[in-house]
Amino acid sequence: MKKFYYLVFLMVLVTLSESLHSQTKELTLDAIFKDRSLVTKSSYWITPLSDGKHYLKRENDTLKIYDYKTGASAGYLLALQELKNEEGEKISMEDFSLSKDGTKMLIATAIEPIYRHSFYAEYYIYDLQQKRLIPLSNKGPQRLAEFSPDGSKVAFVRDNNLYIKNLDDASEIALTTDGKINEIINGTTDWVYEEEFGFTKGFFWSPDGSKIAYYRFDETRVKQYCFPKYGKLYPENYCYKYPKAGEDNSIVDAYVYHIKEKKAIKLDTGSENDQYLPRMQWAGNSGMLAIQRLNRLQNHLEILLYDPSSAQGNIIYNEDNKYYIEITDDLNFTPDGTQFFITSQKNGYNHIYLHSTDGKINKQLTLGQWEVDHIIGYDAVRKLVYFSAAYSSPLNREICTVDLKGHLKIIAGQPGKNTASFNPNYTYFVKRWSNANTPYIISVCDARGKELRILENNAGFSEKAIEYQLQPVEFFSFTTSYGITIDGWMIKPPHFDAQQRYPVLVYLYGGPGSQTVSNDWEGGRLWYQMMALHGIVVVSVDNRGTGFRGEEFRKMTYGQLGKYETEDQIELAKYLVRSGIADSTRIGIFGWSYGGFMSSLCMTKGSDYFSTGIAVAPVTNWRYYDNIYTERYMGLPQSNPQGYDDNSPIHYADRLKGNYLLIHGTADDNVHFQNSVEMISALVKANKHFQTMYYPDSNHGIYTGPNTTYHLYTLMTEFLYEHLLSGQN
Repeated sequence: MKKFYYLVFLMVLVTLSESLHSQTKELTLDAIFKDRSLVTKSSYWITPLSDGKHYLKRENDTLKIYDYKTGASAGYLLALQELKNEEGEKISMEDFSLSKDGTKMLIATAIEPIYRHSFYAEYYIYDLQQKRLIPLSNKGPQRLAEFSPDGSKVAFVRDNNLYIKNLDDASEIALTTDGKINEIINGTTDWVYEEEFGFTKGFFWSPDGSKIAYYRFDETRVKQYCFPKYGKLYPENYCYKYPKAGEDNSIVDAYVYHIKEKKAIKLDTGSENDQYLPRMQWAGNSGMLAIQRLNRLQNHLEILLYDPSSAQGNIIYNEDNKYYIEITDDLNFTPDGTQFFITSQKNGYNHIYLHSTDGKINKQLTLGQWEVDHIIGYDAVRKLVYFSAAYSSPLNREICTVDLKGHLKIIAGQPGKNTASFNPNYTYFVKRWSNANTPYIISVCDARGKELRILENNAGFSEKAIEYQLQPVEFFSFTTSYGITIDGWMIKPPHFDAQQRYPVLVYLYGGPGSQTVSNDWEGGRLWYQMMALHGIVVVSVDNRGTGFRGEEFRKMTYGQLGKYETEDQIELAKYLVRSGIADSTRIGIFGWSYGGFMSSLCMTKGSDYFSTGIAVAPVTNWRYYDNIYTERYMGLPQSNPQGYDDNSPIHYADRLKGNYLLIHGTADDNVHFQNSVEMISALVKANKHFQTMYYPDSNHGIYTGPNTTYHLYTLMTEFLYEHLLSGQN
């Protein structure tokens, strides 16, 4: 009888096991990149309306209106099927903006990317009352179109000139006429400002709509970089101005155009042309214009305040730093323009300061060994500054407020990453929260952080996670032999055995102020999950130089990028072996861009510790990269040649021992293909064997053309499986 029950028990176990097995699915590249069944919803197309009570949400082909407080529908603003041009043809809406009074829309269609942030588009104006759609201009694609404050005009850029369209009489006025490709730019930025200062819209309506402040770039003296574009019998060269480290920049000027008088005034920004003007904005409703001025070495910042009727400005803020100052959008003026908020690391951590334009107020509002991420905005009624902070840990993000006396409150502090998008009067916000093992939960909250309703919770993903056997992301830290504590995350294979040593893949970026170790969903880290499911431990750490751990941790790499970062990644490899996790003969490393620079250094300078490496679109010598980024962190190559050369993987090519895969796009406008070409030349000279792959006409993201992303990840996956799983080193 006992034998019978035992046999029955075995049969039940086998049946249960088969049932569970039949319910699991294999996590493959197809599942990740093609059927995308594991993609979670991370954001909504939600636009706050100017009344502060309602927001727009796109549902299928309709822009619906919802009440922040109740969640009730208040009708709809637009059904996309209404968007037909004068010939009756339907147009697609790829982006839109509303006039302040809510009666008109600017609709962008036929968007064609230029660089990372910039694009051309065909803009249309849709009159919501008359249900009429008209093109903004019929003289060619436009850029950066924006309504005037009263909605009666639209400013835009075309062919490097700035224009205004008067919507009352349909007239088009050219504010500038000297624009010329690769020479003069009006109303937008050159390549390096776009990439490194992070903005492209170079014109700004005054709050009363009577003036437009704008940038003019003269890039005549900037050297040109060209690369071939294939696909034709004779490939064409694409040429643009790219200032490399130590080379000439554009001469940048600031103007204010007075619309009624039809004249432009050039502002006096100083006699020094070799400088940067990285931000320009109107100072609240004061009618004054603020311009930030930064020296070439980027360690001295000034804010100048101008009366637009005069060319002269007064310096209202000065800051010096022994390393460098990074430009952000954390300059916010009060409505009357007499006070402003700014963030600075001048006390060792990034915090918020309050200043007055007359110099009488200079007060630090936040304080402590933690960092403000960014200022969200200022509620002038309640006199509260809203901001995001790494308050509890560098891994988390909280949404906080601070008043003008320095009293701080956390209004969204659930461990993980909290982000907030506020309505215009700061009475409601849409919160997005996730942690490393929980996909995004999107909700509507009131100003105190009370959750009113959930818009999206990615329900059902937990079942998919079980189906695909996704493993938890675990956080850890260790202390290096240099006495530095390093944070990291790790994904272990299923049924991890602490007595067994595993192949390891280290993922890294590691650049100044960056962060790969965060308590955030990060799309589920699916490719790394796939690696773990195949028996590879995946690890990432934030080395010295990364962000949110104070100024000294972040800026100690100044002048010698790559040195301390490589040391810390080697320390990680030693720790993984010492802790019994890693097979010392099978430690791989992978990185993209700065991460590709780092993986190349680890495979050369650190070749005793890393057996397999992939570098995608890497910088291989900082002499080849743009001057704003490079000089910020390295100084000028003329004054720091050793810092540039001592940490270039090109100069350590002869140390390569393991399996090295080098990948680049031939049309990379950011990190030029030249970097990989020079690395290959050094490897060939040293008689080192390696693998390489280039993707024709692909930019820095390597996604140009059909199937490119899938092909790239197939290539990298097979390379890692071959060398980490088979043990071929």
